[in-house]
Amino acid sequence: MKKLTFILTLLILPVSVFAQDTWVEDPAHSKLGFTVTHLGIADVPGYFGDYDVTIEASKEDFSDAQVELTVQTASIDTRVEKRNNHLKSPDFFNVEKYPTMTFKSMDIKEVGDDKYELTGDLTLHGVTKPVTVTMIYRGNIQNEMTQGNLKAGIQITGIIDRSEFDLGNGFPPPMISNEVRIKADGEFMQQ
Repeated sequence: MKKLTFILTLLILPVSVFAQDTWVEDPAHSKLGFTVTHLGIADVPGYFGDYDVTIEASKEDFSDAQVELTVQTASIDTRVEKRNNHLKSPDFFNVEKYPTMTFKSMDIKEVGDDKYELTGDLTLHGVTKPVTVTMIYRGNIQNEMTQGNLKAGIQITGIIDRSEFDLGNGFPPPMISNEVRIKADGEFMQQ
């Protein structure tokens, strides 16, 4: 009987490791960045420093992931205070009127090994539109330094068109590209 119990435990263990569905971002090992092209010749990067992202997934490879993101738009940082203040103004993010932007995934489709197309609604500057980004699951590891919490690595890349969100319409290309490249890297802790 003990042998049967042991075998059943071994069979159930891999499922139970991933039975907990909620994963939260580890801010010390994550970033949410973007890049635009200025005057058609130089890429200018920026980041958002204040955001919350949660992933719900019951499968080990995150192939059924549901992602929710809320970003505080006033946390934008391009390493130039004058530019940051301009981006916070009504010319761009208008952070007083639109203090957050959100993304809520609606669909996920596998497009390669641990690579997915993640489609969801992005609400930015008072406009909600569907966007599709690429999500790469980079694996998981048991982190003994954080009391053995299971951690997973996720990378998101994609492109949005700022003109579709009425963002910075007074600054047409090539002054600032309409194309905004998104790159987010995150470590997520299983809850």
